[in-house]
Amino acid sequence: MRILLVVYDNDSYVSQFPLGLAYVATVWRERGHDVQVYSQDIYHWPESHLLNLLNNEHFDIVAVSVIGGYYQYSKLLKISKAINNSRQRPFYLLGGHGPAPEPEYFMRKTSADVIVMGEGEVTALEIIEALEGDRSLASVRGIAYNDNGKCVINPPRELIKNLDEIGFPAWDLFPMDHYLLRKMSGAKNNNRTLILLAGRGCDFKCNFCYRMDKGLRLRSVENIVEEMVLLNKKYNVLNFSFRDELTMCSEERITAIAEGILRTGLDCKWECMGRLNYAKPDVLKLMAKAGCVYVNYGIESLDQQALNVMNKGLTVKMIHEGIQNTLAAGISPGINVIFGNIGETRESLKLGVDFLLKYSDAVELRTIRPVTAYPGSPLYYYAIEKGLLKDCEDFYENKHVNSDLVAVNFTDLSDDEFHEALFDANRILIEDYFEKICARNIATAHKLYRERDRTFRGFRQE
Repeated sequence: MRILLVVYDNDSYVSQFPLGLAYVATVWRERGHDVQVYSQDIYHWPESHLLNLLNNEHFDIVAVSVIGGYYQYSKLLKISKAINNSRQRPFYLLGGHGPAPEPEYFMRKTSADVIVMGEGEVTALEIIEALEGDRSLASVRGIAYNDNGKCVINPPRELIKNLDEIGFPAWDLFPMDHYLLRKMSGAKNNNRTLILLAGRGCDFKCNFCYRMDKGLRLRSVENIVEEMVLLNKKYNVLNFSFRDELTMCSEERITAIAEGILRTGLDCKWECMGRLNYAKPDVLKLMAKAGCVYVNYGIESLDQQALNVMNKGLTVKMIHEGIQNTLAAGISPGINVIFGNIGETRESLKLGVDFLLKYSDAVELRTIRPVTAYPGSPLYYYAIEKGLLKDCEDFYENKHVNSDLVAVNFTDLSDDEFHEALFDANRILIEDYFEKICARNIATAHKLYRERDRTFRGFRQE
């Protein structure tokens, strides 16, 4: 079959490699199907360009994958309109964390023929078997499908247990020279960067998380470093960005990954998603030795009661110690704080601001965003139960208009008071960031002119 993968335009100057589509592309191609990629994310084509392509070329399947979000939702509706209006309309396959929790609503809005809920590798193959007449869509687990205008939701699919059995992403189908330009925090500008996964899922159950897959599954360290070595040989990649939900899922696991990277002999830099439960001095020192320059932490709040409500599994003491340990190891911490979970107050917000002011190393600008009750999250169902939200349509059409504006207000503040509090908090953080950047540039100038620094390469704004 001839398949077109649509990578939607996320309005980015340098886009992130679409890992999910690339994994599915691998399994389809291994079965002999002709897979092509439509890179709207890179060329920023309008949807009329896609419509023209589908009018003039025949594809059996067109596949789109989106995460949850106001921008992604709006973009998906435009792409769906182009697909549905094409003269040679292909079979329309939709996937991703966005539509998966509410397939009936998304099928109605997009007119997709099938919505994949969960991992797509095995499901994608079975869908093609159904289209070729070897089975029925009713027998394919992990999908919702359009049956004469009715959305039929099949039972969930069992998760892939051995992730090492999945082939590496089909990098060669994508314009890699673009994706490799993405800059990684703390790494050299002239080193190429690519994202990869060390595992799938997460054992924690935060109330704002909207992923549907249960539990945590890990690739073997041998499989991970094999991919890193291959990427280095094939594309000269020296910066690796682990983008799974929780790379640092235990002290033992992240230690094994660091030791595996050291065994490769690659002089590389890498970043990962971390958890402060496991941010111990010896572990972080080993990570730094193996090339780790940045760990992104989901802290969310410095209010212990709020942490308990959101089921974060952290203590304020643990957070402070973990960030201190990370900085002491020479690793830059990504400090993510949100505001507006159940019962949070202005004082909760102030605690977050004070924390960011204390520990920010100004490697990147960090602001505080409102918590969002995405469909599929416990917070979403709580909002519906309490009458704060009607349904998925209310969320996407009325409430979630921007990720930096409150969609559902769980505090005692009015929406106006909520936004004013966020403005005051983020004004302080923005001013602090640029003061540190200014001081850093002045220090650079001092070293240049008074110490005759020959390594100086210009006052460049990255």
